[in-house]
Amino acid sequence: MFSTKTPLPRFLSTLVATGCLVTGASSIALAQSNPGLTIFSGVENRSDILNYYLDFGGRPNGWDRYRLRIPAKKLELGVAQFTINYPDYYDGKFDTDDIEVRVKGDPVPLSEIVWDKDNHRIHLYLDEPIEARTQVELVFSNVKNPPFGGTYYFHALAQAPGDIPLPRYLGTWILSIGRN
Repeated sequence: MFSTKTPLPRFLSTLVATGCLVTGASSIALAQSNPGLTIFSGVENRSDILNYYLDFGGRPNGWDRYRLRIPAKKLELGVAQFTINYPDYYDGKFDTDDIEVRVKGDPVPLSEIVWDKDNHRIHLYLDEPIEARTQVELVFSNVKNPPFGGTYYFHALAQAPGDIPLPRYLGTWILSIGRN
């Protein structure tokens, strides 16, 4: 047997406990996000959590590019306008001259971009509607990240052409700034 003076039993029990923790955590519903892990997101349906990528790592107070992705299965109807709502405590800055909507990697012409700072939302009006069942990427370049790290829920909404002006919820990006 092992002597109580040897650290091996303690090491083995720690190793087993860590293995159980890692195995258990991997089976919990995980959110896809920037390199990181979201175990409990606060978003009711896991299928409503959208993928994103921060090109420059999401450093607080740093410049970044947000790649906010919307899978084709989320666009059940065509889209004439996207609206992105973000929390009132998000104090980053957007460059509306450097926002793109991309389909298959190519930019789609926009007729107007409106940043409604008072209501914490950005409206992206398309020249021509995007067809249903199309994968889309919203690219926000030259973003100044908030000065302090945090988790920020950005909600994606879409309005179909000729639709009653009530945007439909597509999902939520859970952006993590300074948490890598």
